[in-house]
Amino acid sequence: MWVKALDMILEKMKSSGFNFSQVRAMSGAGQQHGSVYWEKGSIQILKNASSELPLHQSLKGCFSVSDSPIWMDSSTASQCRALEKALGGAQHLANVTGSRAYERFTGNQIAKIYSQNPEVYKQTERISLVSSFAASLFLGAYAPIDYSDGSGMNLLQIWEKAWSKPCLDACAPGLEERLGCPVPSHSVLGPISPYYSQRYGFSPDCKIVAFTGDNPASLAGMRLQEGDIAISLGTSDTLFLWIQEPTPALEGHILCNPVDSQTYMALLCFKNGSLMRERIRDECASGSWDEFSKALSSTVAGNSGNLGFYFDVMEITPEAVGIHRFNRDNQKVPRFPKEVEIRALIEGQFMAKRIHAEKLGYKVLPRTRILATGGASHNKKILQVLSDVFNAPVFTIDTANSACLGSAYRAIHGLVAERNVSLADVVKLAPEPRLAVTPTPGAEELYRPLLKRYAELEQKVIYNPASSCLVK
Repeated sequence: MWVKALDMILEKMKSSGFNFSQVRAMSGAGQQHGSVYWEKGSIQILKNASSELPLHQSLKGCFSVSDSPIWMDSSTASQCRALEKALGGAQHLANVTGSRAYERFTGNQIAKIYSQNPEVYKQTERISLVSSFAASLFLGAYAPIDYSDGSGMNLLQIWEKAWSKPCLDACAPGLEERLGCPVPSHSVLGPISPYYSQRYGFSPDCKIVAFTGDNPASLAGMRLQEGDIAISLGTSDTLFLWIQEPTPALEGHILCNPVDSQTYMALLCFKNGSLMRERIRDECASGSWDEFSKALSSTVAGNSGNLGFYFDVMEITPEAVGIHRFNRDNQKVPRFPKEVEIRALIEGQFMAKRIHAEKLGYKVLPRTRILATGGASHNKKILQVLSDVFNAPVFTIDTANSACLGSAYRAIHGLVAERNVSLADVVKLAPEPRLAVTPTPGAEELYRPLLKRYAELEQKVIYNPASSCLVK
């Protein structure tokens, strides 16, 4: 399906008159964690595909696993437990690979295929990520996995940027030769396959720059720099961080930075995002964002010491569920007045983000910018709370198709990266983000003790199956 989709896109571009001969370089992005399994002998078919045929017709017999596992697969809990045990525990695995074992991560998916279908695994000569699979199609050869997307597999040592032998051994035998050597994310892999020159008119000199994951490509598309933080305020809230010295934890993910191989990026996902904000808006502000904003403005920063945790569904960061309200004396209370509830929700969501970002080694620097995107980034009152909690200015950016835009930026960067030119230099003429709000004077002093209190109270609300019970 993926190969046929590529054929269709290129045919549409060709029939619309797109001039492929002007393309100097290309890169791309794929959903993180997904994997593709090439059957023995496929390299020759890939290399010698006839330009007379659409590529999907040439490659249809090339895959030993017909349905690729993707990031939505969560059927590998037993493989995750086995991997953590083999590495001496979840935290040790995170110290090595940047994340504890996750069901969607590629190493655990490979382990499941090996344990359930050893013959299929035996017939597999190469395993690609979705990103390196797509790059392989353009290269006409097996493209290596890049460091950044490779960090989402529970297999790569993120410090040494090499496969971890204990992780490989815990997943499947002969895995290193099936993965190939990982490469820096800015690597030029080689010229485009002759197939594309002959069929579409690409220049034979067009370079293929390593493809990467969708999240790393988005970091490039949003043009994050050291100390920056991007917050996507959507159905779930996602944080992208540029980190110099990460400290891997049991939540969140540390990945190699796709635009600077000496630094790292972190990802944190919070499941209770806009749906939680919308429910409190409906209950406390008659379904109106204007009323919600007025209520937020009518209460003081810090909410007179009232703090709340709002998790309608089981949260990822931290693992907790339910609504938990605390007054200034840390006593649990059953309800807040409506305007206090609204501020407790917004302050609580942003305090959690700062606390968990700092757990991963993130530091708010004097030059830190917060780049906000997603639905709630249009609400200035919400952004003001974000700015105050982080004590940093908030900018808004349009990130429609940011992974795609980041791939184009990375293609240009790949052509000059060997000369130590930074991505920031390459894209300096691109439109700047728009300043939305700056922190209120005194915000840092006000929120510092509240952040400490919030972190301590969070430990009380973390889900513990052993102590949970149902109350009628």
